[in-house]
Amino acid sequence: MTRAAIFDLDGTLIDSVADIAAAVNAALAEYGYPIHPLAAYYEFVGEGVEVLITRALEPAQLERKVLDRYRQIYASEMTKRTQVYPGIHAMLQTLQAQGWRLAVLSNKPHPATCALVQHFFADIAFGAVAGQRPEVPRKPDPSAALELAAQLGALPRDCQFVGDTAIDLQTARNAGMGAIGVLWGFRPAEVHGADAVAASAAELLAALQRTAG
Repeated sequence: MTRAAIFDLDGTLIDSVADIAAAVNAALAEYGYPIHPLAAYYEFVGEGVEVLITRALEPAQLERKVLDRYRQIYASEMTKRTQVYPGIHAMLQTLQAQGWRLAVLSNKPHPATCALVQHFFADIAFGAVAGQRPEVPRKPDPSAALELAAQLGALPRDCQFVGDTAIDLQTARNAGMGAIGVLWGFRPAEVHGADAVAASAAELLAALQRTAG
């Protein structure tokens, strides 16, 4: 059996909300829209960049100029405040050493997803990394998760999908994968229906290892 784990990125591997909030607020302010406190962005994120900007603009409609400006700002500042969650790097190193096949799947745009994974996890040999791409439906549609499983050489039933929101849990269910929720992420109340729930990287490692028998 191939042991495989697919990880969400924001709120699961990295705490990125401060950089996202700063970039969105800067774009909003440039065009005269109200900005939001950091706490609001924990609810705004998770369903792709267009949904993020739409929520930040409500009740106004999505403005493409704000979206484009956000992309510009975020691309230049996305590692300024972002940090890897405690213990995550060591956990990934352990899984890698034990022969697990690892992947990242995010609703963040694909270029930013790849850039962040390379920046923070250059020594982790992820077998596949995917962000949101125009030609592939975003999570919780299972298409991208199934694509990554195939790239890892793993059957869906042998994959564990790890995330911090209901979107991630539903992705796992839709793809026929195990679902592990983490409690340190953006919306911890949403993950209590997972097959397993972890409150630390050590608990996540143990939960993954249990699935491998």
